[in-house]
Amino acid sequence: MLNETIKAIRKSKGLSQQELAVKLNVVRQTISKWEQGLSVPDSDQLISLSEAFETPVSTLLGETVSETEADTLKAISEKLEVINLQLAQRKTTRRGIIHWSLISLCAIIVIVFSILLTLESSYLGWNYSDPETAVLGVAFHSLEWLFVRFAPMVFIGSVMGILLTRKRE
Repeated sequence: MLNETIKAIRKSKGLSQQELAVKLNVVRQTISKWEQGLSVPDSDQLISLSEAFETPVSTLLGETVSETEADTLKAISEKLEVINLQLAQRKTTRRGIIHWSLISLCAIIVIVFSILLTLESSYLGWNYSDPETAVLGVAFHSLEWLFVRFAPMVFIGSVMGILLTRKRE
C-alpha cells in the first residue's frame, strides 16, 4: 500500500521523517500519518513526494515500473480516491470492533454484578482462623470492593463509547 511504499522509499533514500517533511514543507507528523496509513497525501503532495524521492508517482502508488501510463493528475486522483476508500473502510471496521467490544464489556460488567448479588458475599461467613482461608477471603473481598467501586465508572465510559461509535446514517 501507499504507506508502506512511502516508508520503504524514504528509508532507502536515507531520509528521516523530519528531513522529508522539510523537503515537502509539511510537519513531521504528516509524514508519520502517511506512513502509518492514517491519512494519504493529496495529489499535489504526491507529486512533490515523487519529486523528492526522484521516483514516478505510479511507483509510489504501487504500480510496476514497466507500466508506461502517464502521471496525469486525473490518474493520480483516481488512485488516491481508491486509497481513501480503503482507509475509510478500515476506519469503519475498526469503529465496529470497538463498538462491539464496548457492548461486550458492558455485558460482562452486568453479568459480574449479577453474580456478586447472587453470591451475597458468602466469603464473609467463612472461618478466618485458618490463614489460607483468611488470605482467600481478603482477596475475594478486595476484588469485590475494587469491582464495585470502579465498574460503574467503566460501565458509564463504555456506554458513552457505544454512543460515540454507533453507526450514523
